[in-house]
Amino acid sequence: MVFTRIVSVIGLKKLTYLLPILAVGVLMACEDVINPNLQKADPVLVVDAWITNLPDSQKIFLSRTQPYFENLLPPAVAGATVTVTDQNGVVYSFIENKPGEYVWVPSGSNTFGQVGLRYQLQISTGGEIFNAESVMGVAPPVDSITFYVQKGNQFVDDLYLAEFWAKDPDEPGNSYWIRTYKNGILLNKPSEIVTAYDAGFSKGGNFGGVQFIAPIRRSINPFDTDANGNFLSPYQVGDSVFVQLHSVTEAAFNFLNEVAVQTNRPGGFGELFSTPLANVSTNIRNAQAAGSKAVGFFNVAAVTGLGRKFNSLDDLTEN
Repeated sequence: MVFTRIVSVIGLKKLTYLLPILAVGVLMACEDVINPNLQKADPVLVVDAWITNLPDSQKIFLSRTQPYFENLLPPAVAGATVTVTDQNGVVYSFIENKPGEYVWVPSGSNTFGQVGLRYQLQISTGGEIFNAESVMGVAPPVDSITFYVQKGNQFVDDLYLAEFWAKDPDEPGNSYWIRTYKNGILLNKPSEIVTAYDAGFSKGGNFGGVQFIAPIRRSINPFDTDANGNFLSPYQVGDSVFVQLHSVTEAAFNFLNEVAVQTNRPGGFGELFSTPLANVSTNIRNAQAAGSKAVGFFNVAAVTGLGRKFNSLDDLTEN
């Protein structure tokens, strides 16, 4: 790094005088508009296939990648044939509803899939076939949701927070995606992607068969600020919260964590020293090894959930 070489040559004693000069140079450089010449790449298939056993229509979205600075929606992939087949040979056909959107509609009380079964996705498009596999894991029930208060101080008012309670099954090796809705709106910021391995954050944590640890239980709290940068209470009397536990494969768990790292970027000057962007992992494979690549992910999930409304301050429990 140029900065490191400068430090080693001039010594720390002179570094104090150099830093303001460097800062001015950086600020002046930031005023210049640049138009980088990025290397062109052929578009590849993007697969968004997160299927659940919820009693709703299940959707798979297909599109193509596009240039980094293209300020348009990704081009949809129309005319594909999309199926999901379980290990017993049951075929779920996803019918094109509109360009790029393929839908399977349950009939009657039927829902998609069964816990423990393996599923294969197959996509036929542009003369190529793409495959992916997933297993529907188990999702434990959400036992309850509680509200508690974190007392304020001279810098912040009282904060009303929520916490869900659930116990990971005794068998180790379960992975989850925790999704939270506040007043019916999904918390979907990059910083709000919450995953768990067994009842902890990562594989090897030895948290199998116990209650989810406190940081995960309390991850359902949105932390926003007002126009003055002051923290807002995650919940107020009258708000509602709904928590879902989605079972995911270990590969999907890794994918979600990679997405969180790639999208929750610090920005600004710090990006010069952060991990370079790269495609996240995928389980989508071309049937022909020499065929075109694909990105995205396929996962089938069992889902459990529970909601609660913050009716009054009498709902608060001791933290």
